[in-house]
Amino acid sequence: MNNFPRRERARALTNRNGCYAYAPKSICKERSVNVSSQGWRTLYSVIKRQARALPRPRRRFAYSDALICAMFFWAVWHDRPQCWACRRDSYSGLFRPRKRPSVSEFNRRIRSPRLASLLEGVFRAFAPQPAAGGWCWLDARPLPVGPCSKDHAARAGRVYGGFARGYRVHALVAENDAVFAWKLTGLNAAEPDVALELLAHVAPGSTVLSDGVNDSARLYAAAERRQATLLARPRRNAGQGHCPQSAARLRSIARWNAAPREYTIRRAQVDRVFGWQSSFGGGPSPLPAWVRTPERVHRWVAAKPTIYHVRRHEKRCSA
Repeated sequence: MNNFPRRERARALTNRNGCYAYAPKSICKERSVNVSSQGWRTLYSVIKRQARALPRPRRRFAYSDALICAMFFWAVWHDRPQCWACRRDSYSGLFRPRKRPSVSEFNRRIRSPRLASLLEGVFRAFAPQPAAGGWCWLDARPLPVGPCSKDHAARAGRVYGGFARGYRVHALVAENDAVFAWKLTGLNAAEPDVALELLAHVAPGSTVLSDGVNDSARLYAAAERRQATLLARPRRNAGQGHCPQSAARLRSIARWNAAPREYTIRRAQVDRVFGWQSSFGGGPSPLPAWVRTPERVHRWVAAKPTIYHVRRHEKRCSA
């Protein structure tokens, strides 16, 4: 017992054999995430405003859409499962609902299309469509799961350094570091196929920076139809083959080769944005053990960029 630090002796426990079992306070306490009052009030006000904009439901619910959505954001911000949001001791003075639904009712309501529309509306309120003529970045980040996971929808695909099972988030990042469009797929999905869908969200006159995986003729043609410019890192000997090449791709290759270092440094901005998203408590992080199947992963991923935008909004207001 004397070998323990003086402050920790009172927290030392004994087992049945009379031996001391060291139990420091740091591992006994539950991990917590600091939710700022200003950020939560901003998010909660947007949730209530977007909930009022929804069409009137056919029947009146015992718990409002705004309350269900706020409870879900509260759990995601604290990196906790949905059942945690239905416990009384999960809340503080910043947000404490008087009445909470049961776990089954909460899960049923959060799966409804009405709540999915509300989550999308809250995301759009913090990440509007960027103005025309600016820069944006197109990239993807993997969300791997364990090799022994029973999630059959988690497909195997290539990641940095090898292969893994899981999902992938494809995102469009604006010049102000806001994620204004994204899509969730399995790791086996081809990035150019998803990029073809995301280019529909690009404003006319914009310049889209991407890595070499999106150096595809059909992507250049799709960007040209949107009156935008795609700048992807060209592959070796790009544009020198005998197959017909589109004029948009040849112009982008010539523009990249004119200043490759400048565009390579500028393209790294999307990597910094992905790093900033995971640099605070409650931000996007590796998938927890309770977030599996595409439906749950999609809801979890949809809430994380919104929390990131709330934090950006709070920093701009405090600056």
